[in-house]
Amino acid sequence: MSDAPKISVRGLKKSFGRKVVLDGIDLDVGVGESVVVIGGSGTGKSVLVKSILGLIDADQGSIKIDGEEVTTLSRGHREALLGKFGMLFQGAALFDSLDVWENVAFGLIQGRGMERNKARDIAMAKLGAVGLGPEVGELRPSELSGGMQKRVALARAIAAEPEIIIFDEPTTGLDPIMGDVINDLIVKCVRDLGATAISITHDMASARKIAHRIAMIYKGRIIWDGAPAVIEHSGNAFIDQFIHGRADGPIQMEIRAL
Repeated sequence: MSDAPKISVRGLKKSFGRKVVLDGIDLDVGVGESVVVIGGSGTGKSVLVKSILGLIDADQGSIKIDGEEVTTLSRGHREALLGKFGMLFQGAALFDSLDVWENVAFGLIQGRGMERNKARDIAMAKLGAVGLGPEVGELRPSELSGGMQKRVALARAIAAEPEIIIFDEPTTGLDPIMGDVINDLIVKCVRDLGATAISITHDMASARKIAHRIAMIYKGRIIWDGAPAVIEHSGNAFIDQFIHGRADGPIQMEIRAL
């Protein structure tokens, strides 16, 4: 991995009305590094990722990709920047009206204007990279299991061989075995592409497997950042409570009394 970060976030703030979601986030992600962001629901994980993608405008702070400040880019330049990204959405987000191969090739055809036959060949190759045969490419998403849909979504995320891949809760809704299959595929695909990866997840088994580094958000700030191998002995009470799923601890869930 290069010493210069692929992504550098400094002092990032974002509020929605009176609700402060990001309150000064600092985070670097190195070239070829896989960083997993953990934290409870509503702590700002998705807002952080959407800010990096340019889907949400930050109120304050800096986001640099390859050393270029992106918060001040024009819409046209921001759309061009998105060409560096691949995305695996939480619910797979496949188009039911398209064949599987067309889903995988969607960005190539619609975003890059690639000729359909060439895009189809690439789509079939990427399906093979995630362990799916060419016959799957002719099916519709509704004909696939949840695990197969996730693999198709992963094939779509890597179809254009992006420099940066975002994984949004990649194992949600999967049984533990299929979740581990997806984790292995993520590790393989990121390694083979040499891509930089940011993942957000609640699944600590997934985080430990796919991360070079784990960062935890709490109340809009990164409160811990370190290697998976040391997270069990972080010395941080917030991390300890979260990774062991304990109700008692410094993280207090807001529960309305019945």
